[in-house]
Formats: sequence, structure tokens, C-alpha cells
Amino acid sequence: MTKRVPRKLIFAASALLALTGSARADWRDQVSPPDIDRLAHLNDARDHALAEARARGGKGDYRAIERILGPEAHAVPERALYGNWRCRQIKLGGMSGYYVFDWFNCRISKAGGGIWFEKNGTQRMAGYLYPQEGMWVYLGAQSAKGEKLHRYSGRAASAGGEVNPDDQIGVLVGIGDNHLRLDLPSPNTQESDFDTIELIR
Repeated sequence: MTKRVPRKLIFAASALLALTGSARADWRDQVSPPDIDRLAHLNDARDHALAEARARGGKGDYRAIERILGPEAHAVPERALYGNWRCRQIKLGGMSGYYVFDWFNCRISKAGGGIWFEKNGTQRMAGYLYPQEGMWVYLGAQSAKGEKLHRYSGRAASAGGEVNPDDQIGVLVGIGDNHLRLDLPSPNTQESDFDTIELIR
């Protein structure tokens, strides 16, 4: 049975006024209201996407979905994040029931005064991780192979900036020793209803 991200963690991520410190202030300043709404409905988006995957079938090993989404989420200390990871993306719902991608390389490192996550492959993604109540909130964007990495645009539109339709928001949690999961609810591209990234080493 799929374990849900504890609601207290989702509510904590939504409580922007409670955030303090420079890294957290950056998140508060950047995140857009629609992305807060996406995060608040993470569990609902996942349940809907899983139902689609079960009903419609898809490509790849469905058992991998249960192995990744099944374990109960736990906190991950910052020191355990850094370094190289093997990772794979799984898309649920949307254009197909599900799609389990091949393995690619990911890296988590210190960059630009924050904690930077980057995934290589045909569908690249990158962004910053922010600590919140034992989990890590991800603000990033996806880009195609060969493109310059897109950056999270967030509230840029209100300042006259260009909004990136590939904006992503998610939650990174532990699901075992050297085993992480990054959940991405309701991707803006509408290619899928819910994405998750498995990271192992």
C-alpha cells in the first residue's frame, strides 16, 4: 500500500510565514501561489495518478513504482544528501498510465549559497533544495537535453519576468539507507499527473 507524505509536512511547507533564515527566505520570496497549491495537493495528485497507472498500464516495471512509493517517508540529514546518485524518473497518469525511465546520473552539491540538485538525461532538471520539518522542498525546472538549464521562475511574472512553463515544485524524502524519493505533483507540462524521482547509491 502506498505511504502518503505526512500531512503535517505538507502543511508546514505551505506555512510560508513561519519560514526564517536566508535560505528559507529565498524560498518564501521565490515560490508562486500556484506552486504552493500544487504542493498542498501532493497526496491527492499522487493517488489520482496511481489510479490511472493501475487502470491503464504503461511502459516499464510496474513493481518499481510500488517499491519507490511504498516505503514510509523519513527525514534526511543534510550531510546525507551530498554527492553523486543514480536516479530514474517515473511518470504517472497524463498521456500514458505510467512510464518508468532508464537510470541516469544525479548530483546534489553546494552551489550559489544553497543546496543544488541536478539530474542528467534526456529530460534534465535542476533546482535548489530547502529544509522544512525533516523534509526538503525542491524548487526547480526541467529542460531538454542540449538546452541551457532552465531556472525556477516562481514569482518572476509579477516582476515582468518570463515565466518558465517547466517550473517544478516537489518534496525530497528518505525511503531507506542511501535511498531517496523526490515527488513532483501536477507537472506544468501536463505530460503526466505526477512524477517521482528515485535516487540510490
